[in-house]
Amino acid sequence: MALDNNNHPCFNAEARHSYGRIHLAVAPRCNVQCNFCDRKFDCANESRPGVTTSVLTPEQALAHLDDINKKLDNLAVVGIAGPGDPFANPDETMETLERVHAGYPDKLLCVSTNGLSLADYIPRLARLNVSHVTVTVNAVRSETGADIYEWVHYGGKTYFGTEGAQLLLERQTEAIKLLKQYGLTVKINTVVIPRVNEYHIPEVARYVSALGADIQNCIPLIPVAGTPFAGLQEPSATNMQSLRAETSLYVKQMEHCGRCRADAVGLIGRSNPFSRKEEEKKPIRLVAVATSDGVSVDRHLGMAYNLWIYSWEDGKVKSVERRSIIACQRSSDRWNEIAAVISDCDLLLVNKVGQPPLQALKNKGIRTEAVSGSVPEILTALFTGEDIPAQNLRLAGHCDGSVNQSTTCHSCASEAE
Repeated sequence: MALDNNNHPCFNAEARHSYGRIHLAVAPRCNVQCNFCDRKFDCANESRPGVTTSVLTPEQALAHLDDINKKLDNLAVVGIAGPGDPFANPDETMETLERVHAGYPDKLLCVSTNGLSLADYIPRLARLNVSHVTVTVNAVRSETGADIYEWVHYGGKTYFGTEGAQLLLERQTEAIKLLKQYGLTVKINTVVIPRVNEYHIPEVARYVSALGADIQNCIPLIPVAGTPFAGLQEPSATNMQSLRAETSLYVKQMEHCGRCRADAVGLIGRSNPFSRKEEEKKPIRLVAVATSDGVSVDRHLGMAYNLWIYSWEDGKVKSVERRSIIACQRSSDRWNEIAAVISDCDLLLVNKVGQPPLQALKNKGIRTEAVSGSVPEILTALFTGEDIPAQNLRLAGHCDGSVNQSTTCHSCASEAE
């Protein structure tokens, strides 16, 4: 069946108004740790690459596609874009592509990857009629790459610094050349990072253009809490416009990127009307909050002595009661005991929480979010069916080990505590 490659909304600005895409989140693992990235596999509130509401098996991915295809009559593209790297999960990725190719020969197939392990799979991708591949290239100098990548894992070995960055660039170069030999359309994603690679981007554009890349997508950094680049500022729209004007001298520029999630569905730039998030969303009745004063979410779960319980009555946030968890904090099974204290609550809001309590509470069916900011404002959003405002979200599951400069918290140090 002849497919129209011009119908891919990420590669053709005009197509984005008429043709939808679906990303199947089957690839949780990654082989490169970028200093701007934090992957989340159970996240409904953030809209950025690397997050998904859930990770799917190939079987679940096809069932999800079956369901969405019945609801969207303009679905043209099926892609795999994470939440990790597709080729750090090659079995899941290739099986999913094979299933989609067999069941939906009328759909364009694409993948988005860092390119480290891509080259080995290009012949198979071509046989499956994968038409579009995106490779993220953030640097073409190893010293710049060393500032962007914490480590690169390849061939059973982990590489750091300039050695890792150089290896990644060599593998990306090989893959892009091979993609063009097989006739695939290649897009280059480049994250623009102030003070790190922003003045290096035109050199990246020249380099990938010489390799035959068809289009480049310069993406402004999204500072993510808990990452090394969390303190950097997102590049301004004016700076991005100037940068794209300069890089367009070397390679065509994409200017309509939606910075999509790993489980995106529908038209670029539109909210996802059929997301798994929406399907699974339930009304919130009670929320437990770790707060000292009822004004702000300011307590680390491991240092809280009581939790404030809130409901929604007559269009307002109502404080119902305070529940003591002092006895729980002294117990060897404290996370399960805390879960029992708030078993009737739909959600727990804390300022900080480590991975052991986060997982223990999840196992008990209690969703936990790390946030900062006004208790009434955050709760109003939640009780009225909105997401937690992005500016209030913190990084759940990671604890820096302290509550303040003088108090050490060991609450998240081990599962046993």
